[in-house]
Amino acid sequence: KGTLEMIVLEILQHEPMHGWGITELIERRSQGHLSINQGSLYPALYRLVARGWVSSEWGPSENNRSARYYTLTRAGRKQLVTEREHWEKLSHGVNLILSGAKA
Repeated sequence: KGTLEMIVLEILQHEPMHGWGITELIERRSQGHLSINQGSLYPALYRLVARGWVSSEWGPSENNRSARYYTLTRAGRKQLVTEREHWEKLSHGVNLILSGAKA
């Protein structure tokens, strides 16, 4: 759950996007290794909005349909820094364990 939220914050730091666009960009940037379904993405987006890290508003999509666009807030940018720091510590620890490093 926390990892998906961090990824969404990362994606939204560049530009506002609608849900489908977020899932497409995650898949492209991960070179197909990550595929997020709508049933996971939208609850994460709702949590991010509830925490004030993301805002949302309706606008026209590329195919002229109405879509909700999500934007990273100032608080969301600060949270992304915190999430990245946590991720770096966590992934470093896991990599040490997987490499067989001795204490």
